[in-house]
Amino acid sequence: MKITKIKAKTLVLAMASVLAPSSALAVTEDTTELAELIKAAQNEAPITVYAPSGKIVQTAENFTNKYDVKAVGSKVSGSVQVEMMIREFRANNIRGDVIVSGDASATVAQLLPLGVVESWVSPSVSADIADYGKDPLVVYGDPAVWTYNTEVHAECPVSNIWALTDEDWSRKVAMPDPLNNGRFLDWFNQIEMHHDEAVAIAYELHYGKQLDTSKESATTAWVKALAKNSPLPTDSGSAAGDVVGAPGQTESFVGFMSTAKYRDVAKGKVHLGICETMKPFVGWSTPSYGVISTKTKSPNAAKLFLHFLMTEEGISNQTVDGKVSGNLAIPVHPKEASGVQNVYSKILQYNASTGLEDFDNRQDWADLWRINFTR
Repeated sequence: MKITKIKAKTLVLAMASVLAPSSALAVTEDTTELAELIKAAQNEAPITVYAPSGKIVQTAENFTNKYDVKAVGSKVSGSVQVEMMIREFRANNIRGDVIVSGDASATVAQLLPLGVVESWVSPSVSADIADYGKDPLVVYGDPAVWTYNTEVHAECPVSNIWALTDEDWSRKVAMPDPLNNGRFLDWFNQIEMHHDEAVAIAYELHYGKQLDTSKESATTAWVKALAKNSPLPTDSGSAAGDVVGAPGQTESFVGFMSTAKYRDVAKGKVHLGICETMKPFVGWSTPSYGVISTKTKSPNAAKLFLHFLMTEEGISNQTVDGKVSGNLAIPVHPKEASGVQNVYSKILQYNASTGLEDFDNRQDWADLWRINFTR
């Protein structure tokens, strides 16, 4: 059974040599079959799982009931997860055995290369996981999408991200504040490194002329223009959804938010629809990685929990909110409200190969936004 590790730059590898654990996560042949893994896990101490969603509490209870292996779920936000795991690792006092990451780039840039955690893929489901989702293991993708008010508009009034920088949409774009949301800063960097040409093409489609990229990237130009157009910063994607989708509006906002907010559509609280024709992307999906502490005293129970998360039973309370399982064989949840699966091919996927650069460049993107943001 193979334990995978992410590559890192020379400096990080040097740090890892100082912090590396005395022994790697135990791997034995008797865990290669699921039945034997379950048996081994039942003889180990209870485990604790850190995750950014409170639903992990119920997931852990379901796991315990299914396998007779005690697990406790604990809601811990992304940045706090990283800090806790590093402190526990250095103190040799492991509380969190499994982490479902809330901060993808920090997991890739810090926890994995420093040897704090390792990634593992269950052979039972490996064939149904895309290669990009194995190293590290993507438990689910959390898509966020450009959204409009369906009560006001028959279709999305915007079809190009550059339109959001025009005067017509000044003060009418609601989105989580990038200065308080590391995922946005990571995605600015991801777009520049992997999709900058697409942003330049979108500019030409919208304005009928080429964008001058001799001094700065197309992504930098777009981020600056968006910040200058006075978007409404909110403290969460849910708050952005309330702004965009509130009933009774005559002139609405366009916004960016997690598909989880679409749960409120059926309750009549908001009117939301995905901007399905937005170019060059309808949205982006941030991965939540499943990793195991390298110093856990219950490695088999930890592995079994990751296996459970990659099954329909184990992840259904997340897919109902529009999250997309890393196991491609798991169908769309019948109660998922946004319809994001219909446009998932138009949603940018996080590329872990530049996770270290994403993390390192966060401050630069934050400074760019701060300098150009106009209230």
